[in-house]
Amino acid sequence: MAKRKRKPPIRRFKKPGTPPGALIAEPGAPQPDIRVMAFGPESFEESRVSNPDDIRKWIGSAPMIWVDVEGLGNAAVIGSIGKLFEVHPLAIEDSLTPHQRPKVDAYPNQLFIVARMVIMSGDDLQSEQVSMIVGDGYVLTFQEIPGDSFDPVRERLRKGDERLRNALSDYLAYSLLDAVVDGYYPVIEDLGFKLDDLEDAIVESPHSEQIAPLHEIKRGLITMRRAIWPMRDAIGHLSRETTPFIQSETRLYFRDVYDHVIQVTDVVETNRERATDLMDVYLSSISNRINDVMRVLTLWATIFIPLTFIASIYGMNFDLDASPFNMPELRSKYGYPMVLGFMALVVIGVVWFFMRKGWFAKPRRKERE
Repeated sequence: MAKRKRKPPIRRFKKPGTPPGALIAEPGAPQPDIRVMAFGPESFEESRVSNPDDIRKWIGSAPMIWVDVEGLGNAAVIGSIGKLFEVHPLAIEDSLTPHQRPKVDAYPNQLFIVARMVIMSGDDLQSEQVSMIVGDGYVLTFQEIPGDSFDPVRERLRKGDERLRNALSDYLAYSLLDAVVDGYYPVIEDLGFKLDDLEDAIVESPHSEQIAPLHEIKRGLITMRRAIWPMRDAIGHLSRETTPFIQSETRLYFRDVYDHVIQVTDVVETNRERATDLMDVYLSSISNRINDVMRVLTLWATIFIPLTFIASIYGMNFDLDASPFNMPELRSKYGYPMVLGFMALVVIGVVWFFMRKGWFAKPRRKERE
């Protein structure tokens, strides 16, 4: 099987000594796809733009603007969006650097939030960085690759959700973070179902082909743990700390997201322990299977040991004319059937002895609920 190239957890593409705030796009990153949603209590407009300057028409005219950028392959475009909203250069630099730890940074005019989003692509679990800049009347989101968990929020805006249409930027930021965390649940459920199936298969019939999918699940759980674990501190900060960018009423909603993060973390940790235990169960099952095979082989070998001993004696060459003691039974009329009968009695006696000891009994397996 060909080895799969794994993406390293930290991809350093900037040269050592690069000045702070330098905007450098990661080589090979997708080109930006810019989507703008400008809305208010009585208005809603959605558009895709190719030139960041086209966003100017909504600045100051729309009560709330959400600019969503998918793809970080053009540093000039990302920098232009940052200049439009007067974003601090360090925040834009971190948005272009896709290995940031989930965190919350407060700047003079904005709140910078980094979260991790997980997406299942076939059997491969991917984790991508989502950078969020929350300001007065706008929210900017920057994603590494196309595809996200924000569709429920977009649908609520399109359908005129009153709470979201009338909200400020902090509530929109809460809704987006809540969608990110909710995106973990189907992934966890999928990994949990795979663990259940593997557990049944390993207990019933352990096989070497079960190791590869088990390692895939463990790798996915490690990816999820690396993504969700630091988000506890980031979202906990938003739910507890007083900041001018988050209203006290909205902090209650962030507290709910924090509870979801704790739930996800607990389930991820539990599944990691299950995966580790399954590996131990597999090794124990293989060991028990080998022991069962060796036990059967040993029993049969023990049965044939006395037969081999008897056959080896009568396989020796002696001259009966030289001495009357050189196997006189060889000239007996019924010597051959008598020896065969004696050998049969030996086998019956050994088998009866083993059965009395319970060594032929097959270990009973408990029925699983």
